[in-house]
Amino acid sequence: MMQVFPAIAIFDIGRTNKKLLLFDAQYRVVHEQSVQLPETEDEDGFPTEDLSLLTQWIRASFDEVATRKDIQLKAVNVSAYGASLVHLDKDLNPLTPLYSYLKPFPADLQLEFNHVYDSDGQLAKRTASPELGSLNSGMQLYRLKKQRPSLFRQIRYSLHLPQYISFLLSGQCASDLTSIGCHTRLWDFEKRDYHVWAGKEGLIEKFAGIAPGDSISIRQQDGIAVGLGLHDSSAALIPYLSAFEEPFVLLSTGTWSISLNPFNHSPLTDSELQQDCLCFLSFRGKPVKASRLFAGHHHEIYTRKLSEYFQCRNDYYLSVNPDPVIFEKWSQISNEGIEHACAFIDSFNSYDEAYHVGMMHLMNRQKKSTDLVLGSEPVKLMFVDGGFSKNPLFMRLAARAFPQMKVYAASLAQASALGAAQVIHHHWNTDARLDNLLELKHCAV
Repeated sequence: MMQVFPAIAIFDIGRTNKKLLLFDAQYRVVHEQSVQLPETEDEDGFPTEDLSLLTQWIRASFDEVATRKDIQLKAVNVSAYGASLVHLDKDLNPLTPLYSYLKPFPADLQLEFNHVYDSDGQLAKRTASPELGSLNSGMQLYRLKKQRPSLFRQIRYSLHLPQYISFLLSGQCASDLTSIGCHTRLWDFEKRDYHVWAGKEGLIEKFAGIAPGDSISIRQQDGIAVGLGLHDSSAALIPYLSAFEEPFVLLSTGTWSISLNPFNHSPLTDSELQQDCLCFLSFRGKPVKASRLFAGHHHEIYTRKLSEYFQCRNDYYLSVNPDPVIFEKWSQISNEGIEHACAFIDSFNSYDEAYHVGMMHLMNRQKKSTDLVLGSEPVKLMFVDGGFSKNPLFMRLAARAFPQMKVYAASLAQASALGAAQVIHHHWNTDARLDNLLELKHCAV
């Protein structure tokens, strides 16, 4: 007889890759499928997510796993990218395309908004949201009201993407703090409520009521628990918060290196905002201070130039091991970034030396970026995940740059999906512990 085991399904929706994962009760991935969907264009011809295709894929994929005979699907949740709104009409059907957060925001409309609501220049501080155009999802709704008022009046609910996908599975509309609180310009971090401008413009009434991030609804047809959905950055923190109570900083690396400190609740300062800091809300509604550095992008450019100059393969840097002699020789390098080293490639004796110096420049910038979120309370743990966690030179330099901390390379596949599963753990899982899922490798100086 086939053994049936309980499982949770997680939709992990990125801009490029859409994934459906099944975790068993020990949070092992037992099934994974991934798809890349072709984009479409909005009414202005700007490329964007094809909401119709995404909706079809979500429904078909869920129906497939929900009817599998080898598992008992107990729950489903969502982790998805933010700054994207789905506007539903009175019949709860989409009214518009899923506008891209990369779409340029009209300069005249931004000036008009700033004149009315940000004359003192304090809005960014109050909402923990630098002015980022369409990446401020509240401004997308403001734009619709100003440019297409008749359509705006037809909106029953505006749901952020994670909550729209949850709605597809549950039929319930709700809002979530991890989406509302991430650079939307909608949330007043001092009042812990929507900012006054959102009320004056009639935006608040377009949002469904806020539900707790660990809440669920139960599907009547099959009893499956459906989570509310989470912004992916907040979801990725949850496995670490589940495993550690003492303060830590998470350095999540990729194209951007994002430093996240869920224990620093101090308000953003003007200086921090000017240095690309922001705050977002955890699923418990607590602010998480974050800074970012375009580290992975600059690293890619630099290693490409190194491979061209030294006539070697693009990934040769993976074979470069930390060399104390080179550290000592270049111990007095300037505080310029890795891009500065590009201009001096011909002055290095070898690829290894050039790569060391470039990475030393990069770590100088990384330290400045991460220091912005450390705050006044001592932080003794740093976890590095993503691409640089597998780079021995980066990890050694991180340990040197932060001698007051224990620095660990974290091996955690599918962090956002795992976080979305763990956040509703108590609704479906009575077996697993949540503090033994991380693989950590300590990196000494």
